[in-house]
Amino acid sequence: MQKYVLRETMLELLIRIEKDKGFSHLLIDRAMKDTDFSLADRSLLTEVVYGTIQRKLTLNYYLNYYIDHNKKVTPWVRTLLQMSLYQMIYLDRVPTYAIIHEAVEIAKKRGHKGIASFVNGVLREIQRQGVPDTDLIEGDVKRLSIKTSHPEWLIKHWIHHYGLEQTKKMCEANLVHQPISVRVQPLLISRDEAMRTLREEGYIVKPSLFSPQGILILEGNILKSTLFKKNQVTIQDQSSMLVGEMMNVEPGMTVLDTCSAPGGKVTHIAEKMANKGKIYAHDLHAKKIQMINKKASNLQLNVIQATKHDARSLRQRYEDSTFDRILVDAPCSGLGVIRNKPEIKYHKNLSDIRRLSDIQLAILTEVAPLLKKNGLLVYSTCTVEPTENEDVVKRFLEKHDMYKVDQLFFNQLPDQLRHSPGISPYGLQLFPQTYNTDGFFLTRLIKYK
Repeated sequence: MQKYVLRETMLELLIRIEKDKGFSHLLIDRAMKDTDFSLADRSLLTEVVYGTIQRKLTLNYYLNYYIDHNKKVTPWVRTLLQMSLYQMIYLDRVPTYAIIHEAVEIAKKRGHKGIASFVNGVLREIQRQGVPDTDLIEGDVKRLSIKTSHPEWLIKHWIHHYGLEQTKKMCEANLVHQPISVRVQPLLISRDEAMRTLREEGYIVKPSLFSPQGILILEGNILKSTLFKKNQVTIQDQSSMLVGEMMNVEPGMTVLDTCSAPGGKVTHIAEKMANKGKIYAHDLHAKKIQMINKKASNLQLNVIQATKHDARSLRQRYEDSTFDRILVDAPCSGLGVIRNKPEIKYHKNLSDIRRLSDIQLAILTEVAPLLKKNGLLVYSTCTVEPTENEDVVKRFLEKHDMYKVDQLFFNQLPDQLRHSPGISPYGLQLFPQTYNTDGFFLTRLIKYK
């Protein structure tokens, strides 16, 4: 009975992500808390839900080959077929006969015998004949779209900016798991000591080259480690750690974090400041302020004052030339974190990107005057969109001659990033395939007048 509950949970999560445009990671986390699945079942649920979303266009292409185009398929039935087919093609943990049997039982329970018969027929036909060869699809854009399950508009958009080969590598990287990285709290434990403890506990780890606080977890569930349970390490992608490093903060400074939730970057900044000084952190949503405060408390950091406020009106709250450092980790399309939030690629469109770029520019324009002369402002996003990255910085600088890109930023990057293919006069663009990180952009401006 437990196996049916597990697969019904998978189906329900996929339906909610599709219908309500819910965030996969949040819904999966909630499902884990509400159920008593074994560790193996939790792992399978996560793999099937993420994998089905990641490969949705590919799975639909396979299914359409066996479903009459005139037949109207109820959305939940198509989702059931997708998740079953994903397991048949990409996983070997469950025998195919068992996958089909369980899909049919769910179809009976949720629908009726006719639906169950349809599900059984489609899956058994695929079992017998296999799936069509995607290499035979005509046209570079359509073939890449189906093979890597990225919408055609996005493929065309990236090809326009980066060319076919770079786009192909990026799309392929978005289907591959990346290693988890953590950041040590250096006021509580050194990186060397943390790595030694993790190795003693059976983890395979190596130091991050992006941050002296970073550790890559190559093997092992970090959530089970004593360091994580003691809040001596924080899960954070390497690309995100770059922000704290490039803020170039010192103890005693006054710092503004304009869009702070969930708190990973602002707590890193507090650690770099040795928990000395003042950091004012804001977010548009009150619930997210609680997240920042909880993270700061867990890490024993007390210099962060987090309150709800719209970054586009912060000059109502602070006087100009107040801050030594400002971080604008701007709200963005998130197209750099597709590996961890695969539904993003289906839910975003060009109008979203343009709308967000205007919001990003509005935030930059609002908060830049709050910076002291010779102060530094870091602008970052977790997207690979030039419209939200280089173009926003360029548009801002064209109208604000008191600011320029800080050339020391490029010299202070970690060695392996100084000649990255993503370097431009406006900052650094990280692609997911280059260093196996999130797709991420950051730059640093200096107020020199």
